[in-house]
Amino acid sequence: MSFIDDLLTGSRIALARGLTKVETGGDEAEFALTALADRLGGALRIGFTGPPGAGKSSLVTAFVKFLRLLDKRVAVIAVDPSSPFSGGALLGDRIRMNAIGTDEGVFVRSLATRGDLGGLSRAAGDMADLFDACGFDYVLFETVGVGQSELEIVQYADTVNVILVPESGDAIQGMKAGLMEVGDVFVVNKADRQGADRFVADLEGAMHLKHWKGWQPPVIQTIATKEEGIEDLHKQIHRHIEFLKKSGTFEERRKERIRKRIRRIVDRRVLESFWTEERSKLMEEALHSTESPYSITHKLLGNS
Repeated sequence: MSFIDDLLTGSRIALARGLTKVETGGDEAEFALTALADRLGGALRIGFTGPPGAGKSSLVTAFVKFLRLLDKRVAVIAVDPSSPFSGGALLGDRIRMNAIGTDEGVFVRSLATRGDLGGLSRAAGDMADLFDACGFDYVLFETVGVGQSELEIVQYADTVNVILVPESGDAIQGMKAGLMEVGDVFVVNKADRQGADRFVADLEGAMHLKHWKGWQPPVIQTIATKEEGIEDLHKQIHRHIEFLKKSGTFEERRKERIRKRIRRIVDRRVLESFWTEERSKLMEEALHSTESPYSITHKLLGNS
């Protein structure tokens, strides 16, 4: 039986091996993803992003539990920040998600950012494809929570949930920030804290000041640790998915996601092929001169 056959039988060991291959990259990973391409499209891809301390892991855990009550198979790609020096990551989401990690219908995979901007590593999209091809109903992305650099999540998710807490600050100022521009659903978590109702009202008021094209993101309240508000979250996510499908933008959004991934692959391949030993040597020699970086660049491009 081939590696692809093992994957399609539902083997968790084969899936774990496949995810490692995809994260590492290489010919074998590309072969697997190419062979499985015609099986894609069944999974909904849902993003959870927001500032540190918003309770994203707790919310994802509660949401997964709710989906399992609906008998859905769920994959979680939990992205942890990696050291800029060693490239290593704590991968703490496996610890925080113990409550769901032993469920046979759930697969949690922690992923190091490896210095990538946007809170998601380059492998995240390929991992989502692998989960999709293996029959998972949902693929959830949880970003590292490092602030505004998480905007890249829109390249991976059908619906993006922005998770905030009552202490997140002035809502109107927040609406100007890039992170707020990508939200399809806004979730005020830890809604049992003081000031939650006021923050929700401010956020809803800020929503009315912005011109939305067709879909105005709802603002909902949750208390993830008590699993409160999760059914409403599920409802709003599916309202958004239905809106996308009825408006004809669901498939276009997915096509745009693929376009961006193709461009990233091309950019990486061109960069890898450009830096030949000859060009690297030419650059090192030029560094000993008084030439500007621009003139050195022209020389390098002239040898392309």
